[in-house]
Amino acid sequence: MNYNEAKVRAGEAVCLEAGFYPMAAADLSFQQKLRRLEMLTELNQRTTVNSLHISLNFHPSEQFSDERLKELAEEFLDRIGFTGQPYLLYQHFDAGHPHVHLVTTNIKADGKAINLNNIGKDRARPACVAMEKAYGLVSTAGQKNDLTERFKPVNVQRALYGKMETKRAMNGIINVVAGSYNFTSLAQLNAVLGLYNIVADTGGEGSRVNRFEGLVFRVLDASGNKVGVPIKASDFYEKPTLKKLREKFKKNELKRDGLKKNLKTKIDLALLGGGKSLEKLVAELKGGAVDVVVRRGKDGVIYGMTYVDHKNKVVFNGSELGKAYSAKAVLERCQNIGAGEEKKQNGEAEKLGVGGYANAGKGRDPSREFVPGDGSAAGGRGLAEVLLDAGELREVMDWELKRKKKKKKRLRLSPG
Repeated sequence: MNYNEAKVRAGEAVCLEAGFYPMAAADLSFQQKLRRLEMLTELNQRTTVNSLHISLNFHPSEQFSDERLKELAEEFLDRIGFTGQPYLLYQHFDAGHPHVHLVTTNIKADGKAINLNNIGKDRARPACVAMEKAYGLVSTAGQKNDLTERFKPVNVQRALYGKMETKRAMNGIINVVAGSYNFTSLAQLNAVLGLYNIVADTGGEGSRVNRFEGLVFRVLDASGNKVGVPIKASDFYEKPTLKKLREKFKKNELKRDGLKKNLKTKIDLALLGGGKSLEKLVAELKGGAVDVVVRRGKDGVIYGMTYVDHKNKVVFNGSELGKAYSAKAVLERCQNIGAGEEKKQNGEAEKLGVGGYANAGKGRDPSREFVPGDGSAAGGRGLAEVLLDAGELREVMDWELKRKKKKKKRLRLSPG
């Protein structure tokens, strides 16, 4: 209730309904709303979990009247076994899609508790599916929505307000990224989180967090600096602790190989023809739902690249895809650069440092540096023009197959 009422006070939500209350929601004070639920929880002192907080989310194309939202919320509660239970219905306006929150109790008027065991899997999910079919709602089954369409980076200024505001801003993004992306290291997880101004941090060497193998999540500003209040992994609902993430790393290793081919093809097509700057390559891949994370050492020289494929929800280091996709090889394939040109390419990478981990500075850990791809649409000729140009045939060949032709030694006959 505190969470939802705080949203109401901030102008980000309204209390639409007080179901099975003696008065309308608009006529109830905070204490009156709370007391109605407390009167039931006091009837059962044995049950430790005596409240339920539900979020019902709809597709952005589905816009409902207040009355319709009330009807859908009440039917949902009926379907999960909460018929007749008092509840509060809040409509939130802090996201890009319509959604409501329900607050209720599982203690009934006779003091008995409604069983909450596996309620999400056994009752809530089937209720959602049934209602989607009954009312023609957009189904969530099998959807692979681009994360960038569902979330915006954490608002750094709002996150500075304190722990509760920071946690609310981070929770949804961390849960979805950790739950739906395939990654095999903390650095790869951070490659995705960094796109949303979040980092999973194991603490500095010798720190308490580091000594006890803890994990905290922090908000990042536009320069990649950690700001706001650190939140322990165990404080989040899904508890993405280092131990749990390591187990996930192992499981993800077993189901990655089949996801490489599509990503490699995208990179090859983006590099087709050569003569392309790193900045344009990053922008072109971003247009194909692939973010490129460029890692640099203290001297600013690029030493690694990580690819975040949002369509297939997978993260790969360049070296995992093959030698041709490592940082060194990609720079060579861009413009066949030599030692003199390498500084120029690294200079272009500096320009890409917007959002997430930005340009490495003094005192920064270069192993954690990355630069999310962000730029304008790539220019250059189209694929058809490249393929039809006979002068480009040599460049279209797989770069690894190119070999310098050795000059044949000719036998010279001397006179006499």
